[in-house]
Amino acid sequence: MTGSQIPDIRASAPYIPLWLLALLTFNGTLALHIFVPALPDAATNLGASPGSMRLTISFYILGLAIGQLVHGPVSDRFGRRSVLIVGLIIFTAASLAAALSANVHVLIAIRLLQAFGGSAGLVLGRAIVRDVAVKSEATKRLALMSLMIAFGSGIAPLVGSILVVALGWRAIFVALAAFGVTNLLLTLRLLAETSGGRAPGRQSVLWSYRHLAGSRAFLGFAIGGGCATTSLYAFAAAAPFIFVDQLHRPETEVGFYLALNIVGLWLGSLAASRIAERIPTTRLLVRGNLVSLVGAAVLLIMVSMGSLSVPSIVLPMMLFSFGSGMAAPAALSAAMTVNPMVAGSASGLYGFVQMAVGALCTSLAGIGSNPLLSAALVLSAAMVLAQTFFALALRTCGTTIDNT
Repeated sequence: MTGSQIPDIRASAPYIPLWLLALLTFNGTLALHIFVPALPDAATNLGASPGSMRLTISFYILGLAIGQLVHGPVSDRFGRRSVLIVGLIIFTAASLAAALSANVHVLIAIRLLQAFGGSAGLVLGRAIVRDVAVKSEATKRLALMSLMIAFGSGIAPLVGSILVVALGWRAIFVALAAFGVTNLLLTLRLLAETSGGRAPGRQSVLWSYRHLAGSRAFLGFAIGGGCATTSLYAFAAAAPFIFVDQLHRPETEVGFYLALNIVGLWLGSLAASRIAERIPTTRLLVRGNLVSLVGAAVLLIMVSMGSLSVPSIVLPMMLFSFGSGMAAPAALSAAMTVNPMVAGSASGLYGFVQMAVGALCTSLAGIGSNPLLSAALVLSAAMVLAQTFFALALRTCGTTIDNT
């Protein structure tokens, strides 16, 4: 089945505010970004090692990956709205449980459940954009939504830093529970169903994933997109230990430095939204990833030269995140265009690959005694792999993605 054989039902699709989809998508990633500045404080309070605390990030990313793999095809079969409601309830309950964690092992397990619930908004916010947007506007709308999410992600580490200093790390999870309740109420009031369960029952899971997993174009865009985007988590998880332990900066500054990376993502998404209708999607993702490759290479050179300073780390990472902001919506749009009939499954499988790559990169960045060197090596390798997989995908599908 190809995209050209599928009737475009979006002319009669209900109106869904883009800001609402951004909030729902942000629901999944907020709990990742806001907790990073609290890692050292939580480690001290729980008597945990830095490595154990990093597992609260790795397992959260893993939970996002597993959840998206489940929520995508289920929403293709039963509809987006009901799946979102269940996910938001799980996220809110897990957030409250995390605030009461007695030790790091319990916190790690709850973070996995929290991510599973939060991933519903992450995968279905993107799928709904594909449901209601005309094909030629999908990349632009995804880029605009990324702008809103990047703004929130930029604020999240700052809010996390403020909360941990003023009230302690547990207050972060209370705030996340309140955010989950807010999104649940907005969903019940404003979100209409957009898919109607279009995929036949026997095709909703097995057929959809078998079809997508057998597509070299989809896998190329998905794996390349993961390397180009969520590899950034390797630096985010290592950042508190880089700035506090290696550069001896106060904990309160960590959120600010991470926010500068989000500024880079925001600017990259802004650039993508402005030029998405003027240049092909495939060219946008390749060029954006090349910018990230340059940023990663500069960072690695700085580390190799022993140039350890805030500017020598922050500036290359801003360039890296700028390229990631450009490539992210283009890679996602290209992956979901391979077969629009199963947009939920495509978004879910894409998100699974993305988060699996992010979890792998985060784990690899924890190897060795120099967190900055490990992160720089992981980012550089990921960018080379991204270009390779994009090239394989483009060799398979040519310009058909740009013409759908």
